[in-house]
Amino acid sequence: MLPLRLLRTTSFRLTLLYAALFSASVLILFAVIYLSAAFDMTGQLDGTINTDANELERSFELGGTDRVADAIRGRVEQMPNGPIYYLLEDAHGTPIAGNVPAMPPKPGRFTFEADGPGRFDVNGRLLRGHGAMLSDGNYLLVAGDAQSLRNIKDTILRAFAGSIVITLLLAFGGGALASGRVRRSVESINRTARAIMAGNLSDRIPVRGVGDEFDDLAKSLNEMLARTEASIEGMRQVTNDIAHDLRTPLTRLRHRLELAERKATTAEELRAAVGRSIKDTDGILETFGALLRIAELESGAQRGSFAPVDLTELLWTIVEVYQPSAKEKAQAVTVEIAPGLRMEGDRQLLARLLANLVENAMRHSPERARITVSALQAADAIEVVIADDGPGIPAAERANVFRRFYRLESSRTTPGSGLGLSLVAAVAAIHSIEVSLEDNQPGLRVRLKIPRPSA
Repeated sequence: MLPLRLLRTTSFRLTLLYAALFSASVLILFAVIYLSAAFDMTGQLDGTINTDANELERSFELGGTDRVADAIRGRVEQMPNGPIYYLLEDAHGTPIAGNVPAMPPKPGRFTFEADGPGRFDVNGRLLRGHGAMLSDGNYLLVAGDAQSLRNIKDTILRAFAGSIVITLLLAFGGGALASGRVRRSVESINRTARAIMAGNLSDRIPVRGVGDEFDDLAKSLNEMLARTEASIEGMRQVTNDIAHDLRTPLTRLRHRLELAERKATTAEELRAAVGRSIKDTDGILETFGALLRIAELESGAQRGSFAPVDLTELLWTIVEVYQPSAKEKAQAVTVEIAPGLRMEGDRQLLARLLANLVENAMRHSPERARITVSALQAADAIEVVIADDGPGIPAAERANVFRRFYRLESSRTTPGSGLGLSLVAAVAAIHSIEVSLEDNQPGLRVRLKIPRPSA
């Protein structure tokens, strides 16, 4: 007996529906076969009987009852066991000739089962007859053996019944197998979901490797789970980084306020302590603001503000804004920007991305360093390169610098929160910009590959 759980599955219910439809089609097919076979065989038998009956009626017209009786006796001697049977009886129901028991006269075509007194070879057989009343009151019956017709009908019915049983067995068996397979696949997804809800974020749905729709679903869900796990791990990392990186400025802020409360004796000293505290608070708020901007960018909410951007003009604007900072450190800025560079995007976000990269190049490079900003049109993309000859970033650390709050040891003494390159990565992601960090020998080269709008 199938488990009740299997009977409630959608796949098994669909199997039952298909089994019912297929059984109905088999029923219609066999009904057509049955009726066609019965009609054809009945028509052939009726044709044979009618021909023989017409000949005997013409014999009656030519020679009367005696001639018909002689013709019937001759036929019975030639075919004592059928398949054609005859009866000629008078108006009182007394047989004159033939091998069919006496019966009440019945004109026309009809089917009957022969049964009469005495021994007749035809007794108990199914006959198909053609009866006619002769002009002298006698009754003539010519009948054919319809037993073979009954046998064929019974054979068709038995074949139909067996086919229906086999169809239903195959349907139920196939439905049970298909439902079991579907249930196992769904159960594997449920097990993985329960494991993940229990805290095992690394659990994945098994892929059987047969390449069916369940494997495609499992791969898609596994990819989604991997991204979800990465997001959650990123949130955990961000939480830890926030707790670690903001603890120092918050502790310093508390100590400064506590010191001002205990030692400030004049309004001027208290005002100075409050001013430094406000500056520390602004730095903390700026950090949280950067985190909120990154979260907003990663959600894709800024895509609706995309519009054509003149990248050439934007790059020249960024360079002009930071030229005074470069002059203060005697840094030489070389610019090579092709005219007419355009792209689709958010101008403010792209300005923030480029400004962060240019500012980083100037901040982390020594005095009299060379800063290069170039932008050229390649075959399928716009390539923007911002290079410097500063200390650079070790190859092993280049993938880490895009993490939130991650800072190299050499950069911990400089102002900043470690969110600049994280913001760059977020802006680049929503613009489908490929960012790569390369060795400038010496220094760092940041290469941006911006896809053309048509691409």
